[in-house]
Amino acid sequence: MKIYVYLDESGSIHKNSKTKYFAIGGYFVHAKDKNKVTSTYKKINKKIKTDNNIPLDIEIKSYDMSDDNKISIFTSIQDINTFYGCAKIFDKGSMKKDIIESNIFFNYAVKVLFKDCIIPLLNIKQIDDTIEFIVSVDNRNIRIGDLDNLEEYLKTEFCLQNFDFKITYYDSSTNFGIQLADLIVNTFYNLYKDKNIIKNVIPFLKKKNFRISLFPGYKIMGRMQKIEYNINEDIDF
Repeated sequence: MKIYVYLDESGSIHKNSKTKYFAIGGYFVHAKDKNKVTSTYKKINKKIKTDNNIPLDIEIKSYDMSDDNKISIFTSIQDINTFYGCAKIFDKGSMKKDIIESNIFFNYAVKVLFKDCIIPLLNIKQIDDTIEFIVSVDNRNIRIGDLDNLEEYLKTEFCLQNFDFKITYYDSSTNFGIQLADLIVNTFYNLYKDKNIIKNVIPFLKKKNFRISLFPGYKIMGRMQKIEYNINEDIDF
């Protein structure tokens, strides 16, 4: 069984950064709906650019979008059958030690995201074969020498589960899945940084499609129950 995961980050994990929060997240989707998600996002993305006279080859970051743009994207995508948004928010002020090596912490953050926000939603009893996570990650903060580390790290950390991981790094300017991941993780990053930034957007998000967790601790908001495949759900925040 293949599950496609698209990841980006918000905030900073650099040891000299003064930001209070760091977030890793995006979304995951089953193979059958992967192209539907990205094509839907691509269509809305093109309309936003056309309406605002933005060249089609220019990447729009989440902070460049209006509330209406964001609401249009979320309401169009969140009910696609196997789409689920996720984010892990790290409260850096609560950590007992400074982050010394950002790439090592990034790998750890991705593992915690899987552990707390993705794997708990999978109904393993309904899945008989190996779960292959096909993970797409924005490459802008990854050093060349570290490109293989995340894949090896995740395979080791989840060696007791019937999981496999394939990590690929992309330039977000050419990958619509990662651009959508940027919107999702930035939205929930801002929920903790300054909720006034996204106060008009959050009411349009449906609880059944998102799972957010705060670190340290296990505080969860959004979806709690496992995914029941082939069941039509309707659960609001």
